[in-house]
Amino acid sequence: MAAAVSTTQVAPAKAGPDLEPVAMEGSVLMPSTVATDIILDGPITDPIEIDTVSLLADEALEVAAEEAAPTLPANLSGLVAHFAGTSPRDSEMECLARAIYFEARGESLEGQLAVAEVIANRAESRRWPSTYCGVVKQRKQFSFVKNGRIPEPRRNTTAWKRAVGIARIVEGEHHESSVSDALFFHARYVNPGWRLTRIGTVGNHIFYQ
Repeated sequence: MAAAVSTTQVAPAKAGPDLEPVAMEGSVLMPSTVATDIILDGPITDPIEIDTVSLLADEALEVAAEEAAPTLPANLSGLVAHFAGTSPRDSEMECLARAIYFEARGESLEGQLAVAEVIANRAESRRWPSTYCGVVKQRKQFSFVKNGRIPEPRRNTTAWKRAVGIARIVEGEHHESSVSDALFFHARYVNPGWRLTRIGTVGNHIFYQ
């Protein structure tokens, strides 16, 4: 029983004024526009045939999605410019962006990324709450949190837009800092006397495992 995936473009075997475009036998057509409708010459009852048709449609959609996906910048500043915005996707991203804004907006982009990674690493560890909001609002962790509440940022500022961009980069794992495994940090002007493994300094913060 024959089955074919319909396409909107067909590559001609030969160019000629009087010839209709003909698909080369055995060739793979990669149309610029992918149609997902399947043309059948009768009902399909064989599970193998159903799986084959479904696989062809899925592969065509995957190719189209890959071709449509934008190429992300390779450097951090380019990524921040790409992802910057005023509205985080959800409440969890809101908490992460606010933490970046209030804790590290005076730092370089690398410094902001490092702080955000600590929050993300803690959310992935069993030693801390499993959400960004839970980590940020945990008692005695961030001085800007008052009675379990994070202040409202100034959303029309460049600092906030960058914080949103950094949050999206961390969530999507698009870039890592030099201290990407850190779980603790403090400002350089304090000395808490921690017995932890120091892994690096980024801007005005020292990071530990």
